[in-house]
Amino acid sequence: MKKIMKYHRPEPKIKCFMLNEVYVFQAPNNGRFCSGVFSTKEKAEEYIKKYSLTGVLTVYPIDEAVYDWAIRMGFFKPKKENQLTSEFIGGFSSASQEHFHYENGELDS
Repeated sequence: MKKIMKYHRPEPKIKCFMLNEVYVFQAPNNGRFCSGVFSTKEKAEEYIKKYSLTGVLTVYPIDEAVYDWAIRMGFFKPKKENQLTSEFIGGFSSASQEHFHYENGELDS
């Protein structure tokens, strides 16, 4: 009879960092495209300051559409039929998303 060996997997010394949100920077002249996606606000601000950028840094959930997030959080409830269309959902954004305005690399207060 073969002896079955059980292996113990040791706990990693460095814990895996799990993202549940990202910081997306968009300049006003970039149209529909963002110029950077960051794991922390600090990293985003380094980029914004380095290039003296003007625009908005917005927090987005990971693996969840903003439309679904806003409904789940109670920030939005579809009331009209057009709010259930792919055009509406695909272009949806929420003022309830945390966001920060920057002017020439500085936080605009």
